[in-house]
Amino acid sequence: MSYFIDRGYTSLNKKGEELCGDRVQCAISGDYVTAVLCDGMGSGVKANILATLSSKILCTMLSAGVSLKDCIETLIGSLPVCKERGVAYATFSVCHINSEGKGELLEFDNPAAILLRGGDALDLDREKSVICGKTVYTTKLDLATDDALVITSDGVEHAGIGMLLNFGWERPQIKDYLRRAIKRGMSATAISASLASECNELYMHEPGDDTTVLGIKVRNHAPTSVLVGPPMNKEDDAAWISDFMALPGKKAVCGGTSSTIVSRYLGKEVTTSFDFPDRDIPPIGYIDGIDLTTEGVITIRRVLELSEAYLDSGNCEAKTFDKRDGATLLAKLLFEDSTELNFFVGQSINEAHKGLPIETTMKLKLIDRLAENLRRMGKSVNVRYN
Repeated sequence: MSYFIDRGYTSLNKKGEELCGDRVQCAISGDYVTAVLCDGMGSGVKANILATLSSKILCTMLSAGVSLKDCIETLIGSLPVCKERGVAYATFSVCHINSEGKGELLEFDNPAAILLRGGDALDLDREKSVICGKTVYTTKLDLATDDALVITSDGVEHAGIGMLLNFGWERPQIKDYLRRAIKRGMSATAISASLASECNELYMHEPGDDTTVLGIKVRNHAPTSVLVGPPMNKEDDAAWISDFMALPGKKAVCGGTSSTIVSRYLGKEVTTSFDFPDRDIPPIGYIDGIDLTTEGVITIRRVLELSEAYLDSGNCEAKTFDKRDGATLLAKLLFEDSTELNFFVGQSINEAHKGLPIETTMKLKLIDRLAENLRRMGKSVNVRYN
């Protein structure tokens, strides 16, 4: 069975540092997703450089099928040596997994990853080996739907040390938190943000170490189609809506004119909510057979803003969507619930927008930027214009 390999991470910079000493790199090669978390020695600029270089080397070489031994030899030979400690490396965790959920996890000096399965938080079976004098642990992966890996830098285990906790956040406590806090429908990004946010609380919002959580989750494919605007030629309306409705998965319709056309095609009435959870965002509507109906350009502009915040790896709060306004509901549908997106973007000039600073070109630019951000989240995105 083919799955969607969801991945997302959240990082906290050590207090007083502009750059994070941890680095996450992801690459897709054929049927495989490779995700690398590196923790550079120390903190600040030097650690950031070490982690960036290490993660790039590992991610590029492993995704190209180079052996682990050759990767580590290259890594050791590439990094500068620390004058104080006489060693030069960044610790790392590498997940190399295909669309069937099979692959391997490689870990060197990072905390052991945790497997989330069926509401439990479990340890993984690890095989120890020595490569180029370095101890590396390997785990063979065979994951199924809703299984998730939680991969962390040591900043997670250091959380709260000397503050709220005497000895840091010990592994049994971390696993207990994951059992309580992580719900089945959460994305990899939401999982990482939840754990990182708790670390931030334990650090009292002044992290004593760079802290990164990388989530890898196996998900069933969840396509969503979004209709934004009617086609240029009115005679194309029926075919446009027919193609939109024929695709599998959830459906969202954005814009008053779009809603009218869809309701006419389906023979269903459009009703409008009178709730204003956010005064700046127009209320949502309802059409039987459509999962979400919203206003157009204003809502999409807010969703674009939310996508920028969601992609900010240091923003824990931007990964949760508790509000009920149209923009937040659409953002949750696109960012959290969906794995593939199909946009149907009509280029007809809306008569209702004459005299207003809303143009077709503005809508197209918003969709293009949103689509690019969704691709950065790891989504498969197709945009169709008419």
